[in-house]
Amino acid sequence: MRIFAIGDLHLPGGDKKPMDVFGAHWENHFERISEDWRKRVTEQDVVLIPGDISWAMQLDRALEDLRRIGTLPGRKLILRGNHDYWWSSLTQLRSNLPENMHAVQNDAYDAGDVVFCGTRGWTLPQPGSAETADGPAGTQDEKIYRREVMRLEMSLQAARRLAGERPVFAMMHYPPLLPEYARTGTEFTRLLTQYGVSRCVYGHLHGPSVQRGYNGLYNGVQYDLVSCDALRFALKDVSL
Repeated sequence: MRIFAIGDLHLPGGDKKPMDVFGAHWENHFERISEDWRKRVTEQDVVLIPGDISWAMQLDRALEDLRRIGTLPGRKLILRGNHDYWWSSLTQLRSNLPENMHAVQNDAYDAGDVVFCGTRGWTLPQPGSAETADGPAGTQDEKIYRREVMRLEMSLQAARRLAGERPVFAMMHYPPLLPEYARTGTEFTRLLTQYGVSRCVYGHLHGPSVQRGYNGLYNGVQYDLVSCDALRFALKDVSL
């Protein structure tokens, strides 16, 4: 089993929403991704898709996009991104997914050789910001950040129960780490290290922001930015 990752597919959600408005390099981006995918992925492999899958606002409009992904080889694990407004009821979503696709939310997925988990994440608080007993103090963003920290720990606990001595991989949509946090880390990186995660893939960053992505080893965890434009619209092999 090999493990691949690619995020931020931004499929149209039943509407004509061309991505090349964000630059000519986005033209026919999913066709290019699909061509690479079919060449490299087998049915035994796992493909991680950490969020921003479809522009749809409702699940029924996202299903066409999910089924397009479902026709591609491999087992797909999907995570909610900040633009996945169609992702509401987890029970309803899972009942409509293709058989070779699984939605990860506050839990973990046992793929045999590796166990997968994750959460969406959120904007990181400013380095050095004050914290209270309830978490980073101040803005609504910081409150959501604290909630996502709790959700990540729930997912990591589920993964560790399943995994035993096997490796655990994590997915996040927002970056759990940026270069300016490399000295102190974040609550996300603390948990990922604490629970012995081998690798964490994330997306969300596009265009010039790709340069801010953290790729590499940090406190025992390998971090990989896998938004599709950062990967030049080809899947990244993140196998151990």
